[in-house]
Amino acid sequence: MEPKMSVKPSEKGMTDEVDKSTEFNLGLPSEHKPLSEADKDEINGTKEYPPVLHPEYLPVWESPQAKYPPLQPFDYTERALTATNTFHDLLPPGSKLRNLTATLGAEVTGVQLSTLSNRGKDQLALLTNEKKVLVFPNQDLASLPIGDVVDYCRYFGRLFLHSHSGSPKGHPEIHVVHSRAGNTLSPDFFALHTHSMAWHSDNSFDVQPPGVTFLYALEVPPDGGDTVFADAERAYERLSPAFRSRLDGLQAVHTSRDQAARAIAGGGYVRREPVDTIHPVVRTNSRTGAKALFVNPQYTRRIVGFKKEESDLLLQFLFRHLTDSQDLQCRVRWENGTVVVFDVGFPTGPFPSCVDFLN
Repeated sequence: MEPKMSVKPSEKGMTDEVDKSTEFNLGLPSEHKPLSEADKDEINGTKEYPPVLHPEYLPVWESPQAKYPPLQPFDYTERALTATNTFHDLLPPGSKLRNLTATLGAEVTGVQLSTLSNRGKDQLALLTNEKKVLVFPNQDLASLPIGDVVDYCRYFGRLFLHSHSGSPKGHPEIHVVHSRAGNTLSPDFFALHTHSMAWHSDNSFDVQPPGVTFLYALEVPPDGGDTVFADAERAYERLSPAFRSRLDGLQAVHTSRDQAARAIAGGGYVRREPVDTIHPVVRTNSRTGAKALFVNPQYTRRIVGFKKEESDLLLQFLFRHLTDSQDLQCRVRWENGTVVVFDVGFPTGPFPSCVDFLN
């Protein structure tokens, strides 16, 4: 089965046109690893498992020699800043918006994202910025050619290329979260761990982290695999004024080295050299002026200028504040066709952190 895919525009400044490039003018390799017997079983099915619903989205890997250059900052169009807040083009008559919690997340029904005009897409970016997490059930994006889906997402910004995951052939902009039928990921994982909590902000180690992200469930189990989001803006507001004042101005190191090491240990390879990047501990939403925490257990390693024990103590408090405050979180349950749109971008993103639960 192939649970979810994601497409993540990266973002920074402002331009006026749709950016039709990816991160750079990439000459895609024409050769890919041949299909394995396990790949063929997924496509054709076996006595134990039916064929996958969307074989065109199965991840493939090009030559291990393929390398991406380091990421560089670039300008982009912030669609939320040009949107009208009436949302008439996004939420037509008959559509419904239901809040998931009082402050975080909303489910939208009666809307097909594939039919939105550019004005509707602008309003989608704005509503994502306001609600932080949007859930759209029963979406038909999988019925479109993959190239059309990529072009749809490209409207929101230059698309991000993941450094070590597989992607649909010819479409490296799509990051496929894939669990092969019959794999032993869960039992192997729980043989070593007591839980599968993996709180993170996607690619926070990049100099320009991804912005608006579309996470689409192509084929999922009937239960399990939920995703929980935490509101980092509200988490900052909950802290005392004196504590917030101490955090303002601090910087932290985010790293991709552990992620790269896990990829290699799992038999994969890394297309972009691992990086260490410094970001503010507290970032500001340039549209609203609201501040939010920008640290996460997966990628944030230390506070700049602090001794190790001091840094560990502060980061562990902030991590627990984000992950243990259930009244600052919303939980998304997946079904085939569900699309979740969220924004972890800088400078205008609402900065949710998220965690996947293994099925």
